[in-house]
Amino acid sequence: MNKKLEIKDISPTEVSSAKLFNPSQDIAAKTARAQNKSAHQQDLYQAREKIYRKLVSGTFQRIREVTIWLTLSVYFLGPWLTWNGRQALLFDLPERKFYIFGFTFWPQDFVLLSWLLIISAFTLFFVTALAGRVYCGYACPQTVWTHVFVWIEKFTEGDRNKRIKLDAQELTANKFLRKSLKHCLWLIVAFATAFTFVGYFQPIKELTLDVLYIEVHGWALFWLGFFTLATYGNAGWMREQVCMYMCPYARFQSAMFDKDTLIVTYDEKRGEPRGKRKKSEDIKASGKGDCINCQLCVQVCPTGIDIRNGLQYECITCAACIDACDMMMDQVGYDRGLIRYSTEHAMEGGKTHILRPRLIGYGLFLLVMMSAFSYVFLTRVPLELDIIRDRNQLYRETSTGLIENTYTLKIMNMTQSENHYVITMNGVEGLDLNAPDTIRALPGELVVVPVSAALAPEDIEKPNTTVTFSVESTVYPGQRVVQESRFIAPLKL
Repeated sequence: MNKKLEIKDISPTEVSSAKLFNPSQDIAAKTARAQNKSAHQQDLYQAREKIYRKLVSGTFQRIREVTIWLTLSVYFLGPWLTWNGRQALLFDLPERKFYIFGFTFWPQDFVLLSWLLIISAFTLFFVTALAGRVYCGYACPQTVWTHVFVWIEKFTEGDRNKRIKLDAQELTANKFLRKSLKHCLWLIVAFATAFTFVGYFQPIKELTLDVLYIEVHGWALFWLGFFTLATYGNAGWMREQVCMYMCPYARFQSAMFDKDTLIVTYDEKRGEPRGKRKKSEDIKASGKGDCINCQLCVQVCPTGIDIRNGLQYECITCAACIDACDMMMDQVGYDRGLIRYSTEHAMEGGKTHILRPRLIGYGLFLLVMMSAFSYVFLTRVPLELDIIRDRNQLYRETSTGLIENTYTLKIMNMTQSENHYVITMNGVEGLDLNAPDTIRALPGELVVVPVSAALAPEDIEKPNTTVTFSVESTVYPGQRVVQESRFIAPLKL
């Protein structure tokens, strides 16, 4: 039955009296509306709630500590390694040379860098399709440096509860000293990070002396300051905001996920209904699940999410919630694995398929790219040859009646040691090459060599003939480059 809604004019007095008549009803209605809004709508400009992360120990966190220390060791020790008396890893931008141990890469080799970036991208796609965001949780620089900064925070201010109480206190001498020490240590780590980064592009021993004697070049000083502030801000202040709002990987990761991707998941069937209980309480008789709602999984999460709400894009698969939950299950006497690595198919009672079209496609493409990259890299000759033919004069006739062409050869020694080369020319019978017997080139040197070739008129078969120049090393057998050019002669009438 439908009823018409009658609208009456209500005076302000009546409205006021109605509100005063039942204030609890009005407050309850407002609370319900606020809860409904927070559940279904999030403000565009929402104030950040600081996450007080609790550090936890466990199997996966020990693995993370190994990967974190390994990442830090490789990063900080990298520029200090030497190779044949030179910095082993140095990206010399002014000289346009990249030194990586025994190899020297030039701008001509940047195609290898493009291939390497493509290989890295598809490796990330492959790993993500297989095991989710394990890179984010175990080796991402944002994760690594944030973990270091959180450890410093715990060292200076105490564990999670102490940090919460300290922030709630008014400013005291104790609070000022603790906060100051924390930020000083943060800045030291941030500066060490920036110093090491610049050391990959400027010889780090020279940079050390420049910093000690306060003689740092302007650009080096700029990048030192920039990366110090960037590290301090990202790892110390922004933290999870970088993962949630700045990193594009969190946004498009779902395109690589499927129901067979390994993720951190909560066993809802086993854990619900959740609730606190006494240790002696019979769980089956109470009708409760294994989750005791201790909130420990939320407290250890670096992005502050509740994994019990399902898979969320903020999850970086660090498995801190798994270690925390397993620790709590051990204390209450329940089986481990309430939160665990699993797949959606497994959680639904199905079978996980490791080999699937998407993963096979990523793997095959990755295999092809790595094979092609390896072939190009291993067959790469560290020698560059450029031939410039004299275009002002196509040919000239010598005093002896020979037809002569002149060329300029630019030979670049792309190795890290002195080299010697010989030049040969082929393509026409009877061609006489006038060139130095041996070309000496220092490491990374570009040598300009003028040469000429002469041919008797009776040996000329056509006015435009293809010839080849060959430059071969006498120090490293097999190091040889061949390039074509033209030999121009007059027309025969």
